[in-house]
Amino acid sequence: MILNSKIPIGDVTENGIDWLTENYSEFFTGIRDSIETIIDGLFWFLISIPIPIFIALIVLIAWYLSSKGTAAFAGIGLFLIQNMGLWEKTMETLALVGAATLITLVIGLPLGILMSKSNIAEKILRPVLDFMQTMPAFVYLIPAVYFFDLGAVPGAVATIIFAMPPIVRLTNLGIRQVPGDVIEASKSFGATSWQLLFKVQVPLAVPTIMAGLNQTIMLSLSMVVISAMIGADGLGRVVYEGITQMNMGKGFEGGLAVVILAMLLDRITQSLSAEQNVSGKAYVKNLLAKRVKNKSV
Repeated sequence: MILNSKIPIGDVTENGIDWLTENYSEFFTGIRDSIETIIDGLFWFLISIPIPIFIALIVLIAWYLSSKGTAAFAGIGLFLIQNMGLWEKTMETLALVGAATLITLVIGLPLGILMSKSNIAEKILRPVLDFMQTMPAFVYLIPAVYFFDLGAVPGAVATIIFAMPPIVRLTNLGIRQVPGDVIEASKSFGATSWQLLFKVQVPLAVPTIMAGLNQTIMLSLSMVVISAMIGADGLGRVVYEGITQMNMGKGFEGGLAVVILAMLLDRITQSLSAEQNVSGKAYVKNLLAKRVKNKSV
């Protein structure tokens, strides 16, 4: 009899969501208004920049951080987006991804640091991160709509949950992989635990953290089309309309714009990671050189 009886997981989950919606509606309204303000502010900032100036700035940034090839790709890709009439939709998508990434960093970095400092916290958070990353993204849309209504905000919340695990995991990994002799040298110079964390471990872990940021951005972009199903605007809406209307051309144009945006962000963040890696190695070399010098004296 016990084996044949169903555990009411779904009913408990639904009742819990209803209880939260009824008792904490003002709390969720405050979160919705805050996230909406961030998204609207980013969109206003991006759309207020004249298109030629925006393209020129991105080309220069890509040239400086990456290569001439990436700069050429940025110029051609952004010109193509503008030519297809998808500039405003692209800025809406960039604002949504930017807001979700910013909030993910604010929450994810402290969690990653906590995991690196506490084995107990790591054991507790690891299965939670596994759950967040492996649960189908569509499932997050249901409670997001319950709590935050339709629009860009529930899409951003679902994106934050889905895209957070990489930045948490890689922050934890980066700090744990800081060489022991560097930590020993810092302690021998009288560094406190906070100084050791923020002046040694976190700076040296930045390349790994940047790799996590790269993955977070890519996962955020992968949620663009899914978020359009609950009212989020941008390129996802273009692709979604192309699917529902069986309009191959419209869907392909929206998808191509997403690909261009994703490749551009990927190349720039990878270049930042490589640059920070070089700086970190130079820092380690100088720190160890100082330690050897002091011992010889």
